[in-house]
Amino acid sequence: MEKLKVIDLFCGCGGMSWGLHKANFSVLAGIDNWQPALETFKLNHPQAIPINADIRTVNPKEVMDRINMTEGEPDCIVGGPPCQGFSKNIPASCRFLEDPKNQLFRYFMSFVKAMYPKTAVMENVAEIYNAYSGGIRNEIVSMFESLGYKINVRIMYAPDYGIPQRRKRCIFFASRTGADPVFPEPAFSPSENYNLFNPIKKYRTAWAAISDLPELENGEGSETLPYNKPPRNEYQAEMRLDSELLYDHISKKLNEKQLIRIASLKPGQGMKDLSPDIRPKSGYSGAYGRLDFEMIAPTITRWVFHPGSGRFCHPKEARLITIREAARIQSFSDDFIFRGTYLQKSYQVGNAVPPLLMYALADNIRKACSICGS
Repeated sequence: MEKLKVIDLFCGCGGMSWGLHKANFSVLAGIDNWQPALETFKLNHPQAIPINADIRTVNPKEVMDRINMTEGEPDCIVGGPPCQGFSKNIPASCRFLEDPKNQLFRYFMSFVKAMYPKTAVMENVAEIYNAYSGGIRNEIVSMFESLGYKINVRIMYAPDYGIPQRRKRCIFFASRTGADPVFPEPAFSPSENYNLFNPIKKYRTAWAAISDLPELENGEGSETLPYNKPPRNEYQAEMRLDSELLYDHISKKLNEKQLIRIASLKPGQGMKDLSPDIRPKSGYSGAYGRLDFEMIAPTITRWVFHPGSGRFCHPKEARLITIREAARIQSFSDDFIFRGTYLQKSYQVGNAVPPLLMYALADNIRKACSICGS
């Protein structure tokens, strides 16, 4: 099978690229202005050209020269322009359309115009779908159509595609006229109805994603560890497939007060369930939340390094989840290695697009490319 050629804009550590790499695509280049994330991208995609630059300063034609391609040759451009300005985690008073970060989708489109790929996939927070009464979404659609693309937009819900967290992303899937950009149907659902005629499996839980990993005490762990038990389910086997060792399974050391709070909570409980004498005076609604054995994880964010910033505590052990456990919940396979400090790795994991989301799109991208190229 021919490997389709991909350029990743705003690549970060490479979540979108990793999903396509696992689907036998060839990633040619990644552009990002944060060096720690780009180091991770470079390590996991050694064949790709890493470009450390603000995309507003990058000439698309120079990138094409570096990857030895001409206009119309790339099979797919992917990317997630930074989206904090549209996120529900940002106060409404701070969400200004004039904010330069809210304009970066235009630079994505400048690459589409210059490179004219067969397909393009732009992702963003779900809130962009209705931002400014749908104005941003409609503008992006119009920009694609003006360049001769068919465009389809959908909110993709991560659990529908086997990812064990409640993450929603707005996906713009475009292909040159002649091919329809079709989204994959969900392969998972809230209830199990799996049979020969209905191959829909039940949503995967956070515990199903991490239960095979070595148990740790507060502050324990190592940059590399051997597995000490076999995989317990299909997802764990998939995550281990190409890995002989476990990376970044280190429990961040917490202080005594933090440990007391976590230890006093049951799986699924959070800050509101703490007794008044140990409850923080303020904090996020999910602060000190422990994952639930039977539930999908909440969205993994870049604040996964702090128990007061969300539901990031282990359901069984009195500690935070590790970088590797967060990566598992994000659907990064165990052979994906992160570079940087603990904090930088937390940011990389939380900011990434779940690889399995792009893996789910891969066949549809391939079909659209085959029509465009025929």
